[in-house]
Amino acid sequence: MKKDKPKYRQIIDAAVIVIAENGYHHAQVSKIAKQAGVADGTIYLYFKNKEDILISVFKEKMAVFVGNLQDIIRDGTSSSEKLKAMIENHFQVLANDHHLATVTQLELRQSNKEVRLKINMILREYLILLDDILIEGMETKEFNPEMDIRLARQLIFGTVDEVTTSWVMNDHKYDLVELAPKVQHLILSGIKA
Repeated sequence: MKKDKPKYRQIIDAAVIVIAENGYHHAQVSKIAKQAGVADGTIYLYFKNKEDILISVFKEKMAVFVGNLQDIIRDGTSSSEKLKAMIENHFQVLANDHHLATVTQLELRQSNKEVRLKINMILREYLILLDDILIEGMETKEFNPEMDIRLARQLIFGTVDEVTTSWVMNDHKYDLVELAPKVQHLILSGIKA
């Protein structure tokens, strides 16, 4: 399909920058095309409209989080170590790409309900992997076996998400990754058996 072509990747990367710098509502397709170094019409060979670009950006970038988390799960360490690595990876990916952090933490939330529902479907794969870590920890009695998985997932993802949003709102003035050990400690203190 078209998604393996270099121009698709150029457009996705350009869209992250343009949306981060202009806001989703002011990120015209023409600005994205200019940033990507392609003609306006080229965008429509790959995407239906601006919403499709935003959803595709999230899908492509979320694949990085999912791929990294799959690697973390495969590495065979304890559930606590996997959870710690997941939190650190989440912060690291966004700390390395301030534009992406702005898009995921601020701009995606300003989109319409239909777009948010599609984004939630993409996010599901990541959250299922988080559930796998929690279930494994409960089965090995490393985590509280009576824990409510849904609530634990919301607590963990919500904490990671809020810490990241706060960092973005403070213009990346401090090191996000340096907060990982504190976040890991607080979360693990709450779910350990």
